[in-house]
Amino acid sequence: MKRAGLFGVPRVRPWSWQAFLLGFVVVAVSALLQGIFVVLGAKLYFAAFLPSLFLLALVAGAPAAAFAALLTVPLVWWAFIPPFFEFTPLSSAGADSINLFCLLAVLLIGLADLCRETMTIISRGGLKPSGKSAATNSQ
Repeated sequence: MKRAGLFGVPRVRPWSWQAFLLGFVVVAVSALLQGIFVVLGAKLYFAAFLPSLFLLALVAGAPAAAFAALLTVPLVWWAFIPPFFEFTPLSSAGADSINLFCLLAVLLIGLADLCRETMTIISRGGLKPSGKSAATNSQ
């Protein structure tokens, strides 16, 4: 793991096996946390998974976060959408929850990837001026 210059966030190479293993671990921990939420009475199927995806994308990159998002959908369908521990046809509410999760996952992974690139630029010393500006006219 390499340390970024901003906030000391540990980083993992995006396409490494460690990144995908971290994605699997994040999904497992999020499922455990989501199970606790369900026991306490929450009906938000993806509540624990969205923040985890953002943090995973920030630490391990977009490919590992996309892998985790793809693992999350069948896991939540099987374990948390009633009837529990069965794959049954989705109700319209269940399908809407999965569609909304997919949309939010894409947006969060994209935002985290932008934050990751920004941390890389800042750790290298920021952007260097090129000498010419697009706003100046040489005529």
